[in-house]
Amino acid sequence: MSAPLRVGLAGLGTVGTAVAQALLAGAIPNVVLTHVSARDKGRAREVDISGLVWVDAAGDLATIEGVDVVVELIGGTDGAAAELVGASLDAGRRVVSANKALLAEQGVALSERAERAGATLGFEAAVAGGIPVVKTLREALAGNRIRRICGILNGTCNYILTAMETEGMSAADALKDAQAKGFAEADPTLDISGLDAGQKLTLLSGLGFGARPDMDAVSVRGIENITAQDVAFAREFGSVIRLVAQAEDTPDGLVQCVSPMLVAAQRRIAHVVGESN
Repeated sequence: MSAPLRVGLAGLGTVGTAVAQALLAGAIPNVVLTHVSARDKGRAREVDISGLVWVDAAGDLATIEGVDVVVELIGGTDGAAAELVGASLDAGRRVVSANKALLAEQGVALSERAERAGATLGFEAAVAGGIPVVKTLREALAGNRIRRICGILNGTCNYILTAMETEGMSAADALKDAQAKGFAEADPTLDISGLDAGQKLTLLSGLGFGARPDMDAVSVRGIENITAQDVAFAREFGSVIRLVAQAEDTPDGLVQCVSPMLVAAQRRIAHVVGESN
């Protein structure tokens, strides 16, 4: 049996803690969590990291001995996250990141750095990881010509819209409910504004159409102004409201947009409910 793959994890927030718990429980055979790094070592967490090597500076995971794969779950487009991912790739180390904001802004440059160093950059979890769509576009559909990508890419907005639709909640109450259940961040601006879905869409467009990720090329509208009356009107038209992200290869070029849309009730996408995407 080959030696286990040793993982260094940076970021122990909600997602990072869940990843650490899974790895420590042996969720992936022959993969072990050995090193962790986060902003606050003394913070109480729902995972026992006492048997792991604590790394004070996340950037040190790029070159420290005993790490084969760096998992970046810090978030953000600059600072520690960008430095760690870039340095790890430059060192030829394998990197896995769920940081769609960083990838949407610097994905091309990071991919070029990975190629130069013979490293790999995995980002399945950055876009609808549970489906999984990145692997499908990269591998299963590699020989196909993609004409259109369309989907629900933000679970927070989907939860709010379907709660308004099925429970009669106001948008504000649905958001509070989503936060209480852990489906929405304390500051939900990135989700509610549609920017999160837009960042994910740029990554899918890069895979499907070879486009350079560029948020300036995406028309984005969020769900901030959707009201109970809008939901009621949609029902009268035999429809529901969903925050839809779509990219289409047209004769005039690639069109990318994120917006609340009326979706006919019989359409498959109308039946994507709750925090699903």
